[in-house]
Amino acid sequence: MDTPLTTIAVVGLGTMGTGIAEVLARAGREVVGIDISEAAARQAVASLEASTARSVARERITEQERRDILARFRTFSDLQAAADAELVIEVVPETYEIKQQVFRELDAVVSPAAILATGTNALSVTRLAAESQRPERVLGLHFFNPAPAMKLVEVVSSVLTAPPAVESVTRLARELGKEPVAVGDRPGFVADGLLFGYLNQAAAMYEANYASREDIDAAMKLGCGLPMGPLALLDLIGIDTARTVLEAMYTASHDRLHAPAPVLGQLSEAGLTGRKAGRGFYTYDAPGGQTVVPDALTPAESAGAVTGRTVSSVGVAGSGTMASGIAEVFAKAGYAVVLAARSQEKADTAKARIAKSLGRSVAKGRLTEEARDETLARITPAGSLDSFADVDLAVEAVAEDLEVKRQLFQTLDKVCKPGAVLATTTSSLPVVAVARVTSRPEDVIGMHFFNPAPAMKLVEVVRTVLTADDVHATVREVCVKVRKHPVDCGDRAGFIVNALLFPYLNNAIKMVEEHYATLDDIDAAMKLGGGYPMGPFELLDVVGLDVSLAIEKVLHSEFRDPGLAPAPLLEHLVAAGCLGRKTGRGFREYARR
Repeated sequence: MDTPLTTIAVVGLGTMGTGIAEVLARAGREVVGIDISEAAARQAVASLEASTARSVARERITEQERRDILARFRTFSDLQAAADAELVIEVVPETYEIKQQVFRELDAVVSPAAILATGTNALSVTRLAAESQRPERVLGLHFFNPAPAMKLVEVVSSVLTAPPAVESVTRLARELGKEPVAVGDRPGFVADGLLFGYLNQAAAMYEANYASREDIDAAMKLGCGLPMGPLALLDLIGIDTARTVLEAMYTASHDRLHAPAPVLGQLSEAGLTGRKAGRGFYTYDAPGGQTVVPDALTPAESAGAVTGRTVSSVGVAGSGTMASGIAEVFAKAGYAVVLAARSQEKADTAKARIAKSLGRSVAKGRLTEEARDETLARITPAGSLDSFADVDLAVEAVAEDLEVKRQLFQTLDKVCKPGAVLATTTSSLPVVAVARVTSRPEDVIGMHFFNPAPAMKLVEVVRTVLTADDVHATVREVCVKVRKHPVDCGDRAGFIVNALLFPYLNNAIKMVEEHYATLDDIDAAMKLGGGYPMGPFELLDVVGLDVSLAIEKVLHSEFRDPGLAPAPLLEHLVAAGCLGRKTGRGFREYARR
């Protein structure tokens, strides 16, 4: 049995160190807070006083418990104060020089049995351990910000770390109410290793003027259910910190996806490091502020903007889940909808699916029976695209096959009246490729809904170099009328969401291929450490491994980046017919229904 960890020193009382100290003190540990800045130490005490006072006010703890917590937290300015600690957690600035100095001084202060933990998320734990006099007692203990709220703790072992030390801190993490995940020593570990690659790609997307900062952030929040958009999150983390993490990741991986986007360096050098500076990708009300204020890049009001075309009737082509969902969205919003399939029977089946969906809404009290009946009455099922002769907007939601879509658009070109807007819901194919088969490419645009269409708020509006301004304006106006949030993006593979989501999913698969972490640990890390609604392997199995592979191939083909090449494990599973939940087996096995 290793040493019980009852007295713990925290070196560095910035935001993270203060949060860790609070977690420890609340859990009954004696906490020695050390910082060379007396102001930082005073701020840490004030922060604990304020948070415990809020807990008393909310009746989560008693006043006596609050006094006990405060009594367990003492602050000092000298590392000598750590002499009696069984565990020391350093959370000093993210440079080898500073951390190595702290470890050298601690070697001369603490007992031989003490464990030394680094809070780094970017630097090599092995390198820090190798220069210590007790490398077997050095490990990584990576909390997530804010430490009192976030459940994940990554326990990082180097090749030198003794198992009893790992067992002790893992047990401590559980006693603190955290979820420990065991990982090896590589930059970013699991959560940040996946997160920062995604953040870097978002920064590069913004830098390329592909989409606005607001649209990138809205797309990832609404399209993936994330708590924050990537650029807002970079501002919160600190753009300089993100750059440091990415530099360390790139040094280890030489993967271009980890090479920091130049804009991160430019903002860092200019001192525009995010919230803490009052300005980063966004501008804030004050340094350290949380409120975004308008600046020169804030989108202007739409006064004087192009007026869209009148849309009163909509045609939806297709009979699958996406087509019926889109038809339901338009009908609910008051549009007359023609739902056309390859046969009348398929069209009738699609309308019946909509009736079931609306029935569920009635049962849950979200819709009245009268509203359901009115919605269904607006939908006319048809067995031919000839029924689109009078629609103002035609939306296709057929198979994700370029030749199939081209043939359909050739038919729409012949059938639809002049001035009708023709929209494709493709998620990965070039919109211009379907536009060019028509005699009116200026009327063609991408309108990428997300599944399930009635529930998901996002629509990616994809204009080609040929799309007319009033067609773009029409689709944006229609999105607002059907209560969706439109985001603008150009006609390139993946648009916003898939271009950022699928490289992240692919990198998670590579972690498993390399035996760095398990499926369960990676999923837990991203849900608990990143606030993701689903872990990457849960999501892959829901989306379908065949669909995921197809999107990865499109991204790799368009951008030609070696880092975007589909992970071999994904290709093997698809070849074996393991496609996820729909086949009963993907990365995990599922009970057959």
